[in-house]
Formats: sequence, C-alpha cells, structure tokens
Amino acid sequence: QVQLVESGGGLVQPGRSLRLSCAASGFTGDYYAIGWFRQAPGKEREGVSCISSDGSTVYADSVKGRFTISRANAKNRVYLQMNTLKPEDTAVYYCATDLTYGSTCNPVALEYGMDYWGKGTLVTVSS
Repeated sequence: QVQLVESGGGLVQPGRSLRLSCAASGFTGDYYAIGWFRQAPGKEREGVSCISSDGSTVYADSVKGRFTISRANAKNRVYLQMNTLKPEDTAVYYCATDLTYGSTCNPVALEYGMDYWGKGTLVTVSS
C-alpha cells in the first residue's frame, strides 16, 4: 500500500527552525515527485515546495530562501527544513506524491498530479 506519513511538527518560536519529515512506503520515492503543502485554519491549502524525480526543486515565493526540501540518502524519505519561521507559517503540513514514473513538479500549481496524501503534521509558530 502507498503511504505517506509526516512527522516533526510542533510548537516553535518565531525566528527558530524546524525540520519536517515525510516517510514514504509502498513505492520508491526517488522515482516520483514529492511535495509539501500546508493549510491554515480558514484558508485554502497551498503548495509550499516540491522535489522532482530528477532532483530539481520549486518553492512558493512566501518560503523561498527560508525553506529547503531534500531527499534522504535512502530515498524513501523527504525533508522540509524550515528556517526563520514566521507566525504566518502556522498550518497543518502535508506531503503528497505524483505516482507517475519520472514525475516532475509543476512550478505554477504544485498540487497538480498529486495522487496520494499524508494525514498531516501541525506546525505552530508563536511566542
């Protein structure tokens, strides 16, 4: 079964860092695009970042320069390193994958083609 499980969320003060992890099973993650998304209360889900099967990455303008997406050496786990966190980063963060072999990220609409989603991990940025 295809499964994506997020972890690493929690409460953090503004300006600090947090690293989220997405553990993939049921498929070989390095062959597919995997993206990070977030949804704040009362707002629509938005794309945060995505890493393609070829290793290329894309970022939302709101997180560019602060967040970094990467794959672990085992290739079954994707990380989102979040630095200089802001209160507006508070949201439930989800990872998702496009299970088309060799899939790449859509730089305009990161959610395009995403077939499977995790259940999310909550990140709260507050003093």
